[in-house]
Amino acid sequence: MKITQVFNNFFESEKVGGLILLVCTITSLLVANSTFGESYHHFWLTEFSGKPLEYWINDGLMTIFFLLIGLELEREIYQGELSNIKDALLPIFAAIGGMVVPAGIYLAFNFGAVTQSGAGIPMATDIAFAIGILSLLGNRVPLSLKIFLTALAVIDDLGAILIIAIFYTKTILWSHLAVALGLFVFLFILGKYFKVKNLLPYLIGGVFMWYFMLHSGVHATITGVLLAFAIPFGNGGNKSTSYILQHILHKPVAFIILPIFALANTAIVMNGNLAEVVTENYSLGVALGLVVGKPLGIFILTFLVVKIGWCQLPSDMNWKSILGVGFLGGIGFTMSIFITLLAFDNPVIINNTKLIIVLSSLIAGVIGFLFLKFTLKQKTKV
Repeated sequence: MKITQVFNNFFESEKVGGLILLVCTITSLLVANSTFGESYHHFWLTEFSGKPLEYWINDGLMTIFFLLIGLELEREIYQGELSNIKDALLPIFAAIGGMVVPAGIYLAFNFGAVTQSGAGIPMATDIAFAIGILSLLGNRVPLSLKIFLTALAVIDDLGAILIIAIFYTKTILWSHLAVALGLFVFLFILGKYFKVKNLLPYLIGGVFMWYFMLHSGVHATITGVLLAFAIPFGNGGNKSTSYILQHILHKPVAFIILPIFALANTAIVMNGNLAEVVTENYSLGVALGLVVGKPLGIFILTFLVVKIGWCQLPSDMNWKSILGVGFLGGIGFTMSIFITLLAFDNPVIINNTKLIIVLSSLIAGVIGFLFLKFTLKQKTKV
């Protein structure tokens, strides 16, 4: 099976990035619940240009993360798992199942309630943590399983991006949105038809596009994905504009941006009754959506499309490995926390939901790791 160097770079940076994210999360939780907790919270609320620091992280820095996701999705479409529709269908259906079932479970507990807007929270998969845990299993993991999980997570992120754009946009200022989309069209034409390869006009145009998107009511991070598809991919070689930018962004996103996001958004205060928190309807919806809904949705829809002949399971994968990856898909973390910030206004619900996301992601990750460790090990002995 062909694997590109850029995929290796992406996989390796996400693998190490997952470990750094874990360290940052633990650090943030410990500091937030220590004697320094109040000062720690106030630090992230420090105003810069009239907005708190966490605002610039979530609406500014995370746009760069979405840009990298967009570039990876573009690579997958042109050269990767999604370039061949027959190969792409398997992770596409897996991702759809992994989004629809968790959302359904969440709504079963919260439909009609004020927390109904959180349905998008358990639909997300954290690429860094999922790949990081899979990589701990070493060379026992077949290449097709690595590619399947990566493609699934990227498609899942695309789904999350669409959900953010459609369902978490409250008021639209059409004049600003029109300017942002106009800039996107201009940059797209610049790359597609005028073959401009210099990164500078895209980066400058991207900053202006971000500004107008930020003030349009549509979440500013959507700019990152749009900009990614405006940047020319060419033949996908290491001289293409898309490849150069993706290569530049790998390490800063994995080692700086996502850790900062984790530090700013996992300062979860555990000062309530945990038993009461976990029995809230929104908590049950998130927890069961991630730990049960994700693997169930991924497995069932994948099984169905293979059995009816729409897709084919790679020769070095089996149904046990699909289920194991399904549990890893239940690691929501970054995207789940991000959607939580958009879905809720109540700081108590936000804090509690973040805690449930961390606990559920931990449970899903441990189950997925142990399940795959056992089943993949058994497979190598045969």
